[in-house]
Amino acid sequence: MRVENHTIGSIMHIVKRGARGIDITADLSDRVRFKRLLFYVNDLYQDNNFGTAIDTLEFFERPKTWPDREPLVNILAWTLVPNHFHLILEEIRDSGIAKFMQRLCGSMSSHSNAKYKTSGSLFQGAYRGKVITTDSYLRQVFCYVIIKNVFELHPRGLNYAIKNFDAVWRWALKYKSSSFADSVLKTGSPILTEHELFKDISDSKKFKKEALELLKIHQNFAELEK
Repeated sequence: MRVENHTIGSIMHIVKRGARGIDITADLSDRVRFKRLLFYVNDLYQDNNFGTAIDTLEFFERPKTWPDREPLVNILAWTLVPNHFHLILEEIRDSGIAKFMQRLCGSMSSHSNAKYKTSGSLFQGAYRGKVITTDSYLRQVFCYVIIKNVFELHPRGLNYAIKNFDAVWRWALKYKSSSFADSVLKTGSPILTEHELFKDISDSKKFKKEALELLKIHQNFAELEK
């Protein structure tokens, strides 16, 4: 099943991949645009020319002519990597996740086609969405989305990241295409809604130990699958 059945209050792990494994962002401006999209398209109000409307504004500033913001979903975590992205979303209104994903991916495809003179969808079919049913599983997925996916981007790979965890942790805090730093450093990002389960998360020994153990588990699974 691509998207599991869900209702208001459901929390889902969403994955969306590029068509044929292609990169879905080609440069820094694309990655910055993705981050802004997470904020601007997460709204009941939709301005079809929002790109022009926000062009001269600060990063998350809203045009004064727009009505008050009413989010479609709560975004609990996110990470963008070259050929796909991960989101943890909470359904807060009927079909909110579906509408949010349609707007996000539609805008990315349209922008990519216009910028790079291509056609068709940027993505590989529908997004995948799995319902997270327990607190322990949510904690695991949270670490997977914001830590494992960032750590394995390290130039020397995940094995190196695990063996040099503290150094790579500091490196990962500088990665801008994820909510990792926002969640750990409590920056108050307007993109995110902090879940009760993550309020204890900070740059602490306890959470870092938990994250390291999760990385080792994922690495062991990867080795078994070879």
